[in-house]
Amino acid sequence: MGLLAIGIYVIFFWKRKQRSKSVTMPSFDKKYPKVSYMDIARATEDFSASSLIGKGRFSSVHQGKMFPERIMVAIKIFSLETKGAQKSFIAECNALRNVRHRNLVPIVTACSSIDSNGNDFKALVYKFMSGGDLNALLYPSRDDGRISTLKFTLTRRLNIVVNIADALEYLHHNNERTIVHCDIKPSNILLDENMTAHVGDFGLARFKAESTASSFANSISSSSIAIKGTIGYLAPECATGGDDSCAADVYSFGIVLLEILLRKRPTDDMFTDGLNITKFVEMNFPNTISQIVDPELLEYQHDGLSQEASVAMRETLACLLSLLGIGIHCTKASPSERMDMREVAATLHAVMEAYLRGN
Repeated sequence: MGLLAIGIYVIFFWKRKQRSKSVTMPSFDKKYPKVSYMDIARATEDFSASSLIGKGRFSSVHQGKMFPERIMVAIKIFSLETKGAQKSFIAECNALRNVRHRNLVPIVTACSSIDSNGNDFKALVYKFMSGGDLNALLYPSRDDGRISTLKFTLTRRLNIVVNIADALEYLHHNNERTIVHCDIKPSNILLDENMTAHVGDFGLARFKAESTASSFANSISSSSIAIKGTIGYLAPECATGGDDSCAADVYSFGIVLLEILLRKRPTDDMFTDGLNITKFVEMNFPNTISQIVDPELLEYQHDGLSQEASVAMRETLACLLSLLGIGIHCTKASPSERMDMREVAATLHAVMEAYLRGN
């Protein structure tokens, strides 16, 4: 009986040791503050519904105040019972621990611990983005008066697409290692109080595989995460089982760009029988784009235009033509025909500068 008890204890201890190994996360620099499960529980009032601000495939996001300064943060809590959540956490840690860019959501710290029941607990703490996400800005709900009263001008939209492009150019070309985001869509674009856009949610991100690729890159490439992206924004080659690449991010960016200008989701009911948002734009490009873009962008279009309004309309249409053209080039079916993010970012900056000079 004594031997049986010892055996049970050894098995229990071994399993606990194995579990403790599983919670080890990629090391963060010492400058990142340490936080515990209890710190996060207190900040979210025990993960109350009132603190919940978002929910995704592998995680939920709560807001709360933390640290002695009581700063508002967004806390991404991973649902570890969901298959793929653990890999999503590791991917996000690896992608974010060494990246710094003004248009990426700043990470404050990470937590890998156990909860009050002894279960694994993993969370990431981000700077809180008070402007919400791009999806809410494009499609405001009736109960969100702050967003619904905001005028979504072409200048604001230009700034947002330039911000996103700059972030992706950094990840693809100017970072120490090439990072493919794999899930660019409006709900992953967060806005601060100045309406500056920040790319977030790196749960599907991966390092571009090279001959010197790390074991992390190799392990992620064989990840069990089945759909590496979101329907409507997923590049054709990824939807058919191809590898994720920088070109796939470019495609997703192009879809988001077209969506911002048309204010139509790529999954809109109108896109059926082989028609998609790119083909819809191509069918109307360049002669009838004024009939498909968001009417809010053409506020100068009315009878009896003044000379000033007429000039503004021409400049607006010229800018829209340039932007829609970029969107079309980004969403070519063949990856080799797409622009890369260096070219996209440079072209967008030139378009924005030309438009702002004329306004």
